[in-house]
Amino acid sequence: MKISDTKKTRISEQILAFLYSLSPKPEFTSKISAEVARDEEFIKKILQELKEKSLVTEIKKNPQGEDYLRRSRWRLTDAAYNAYKTAGGSQDSL
Repeated sequence: MKISDTKKTRISEQILAFLYSLSPKPEFTSKISAEVARDEEFIKKILQELKEKSLVTEIKKNPQGEDYLRRSRWRLTDAAYNAYKTAGGSQDSL
């Protein structure tokens, strides 16, 4: 089933809003997918697209500096956080 670009944009906005509410704390893909009630693989694909747009940062190491083997944590980039904050939490400026 194909999801329209409009719906992908809305889901991306939900992800960004969720990460903004947690900022600067990163969150795992599984937690993000549970929050927006979508499949983990679909959310991971959208997060990769947001990463290409420099809106989110992927963290592949745990707090002790060891690489994660099968998972990632995500957080907003500083630029995205500042743009979101300046816009008063509105996604329109991104």
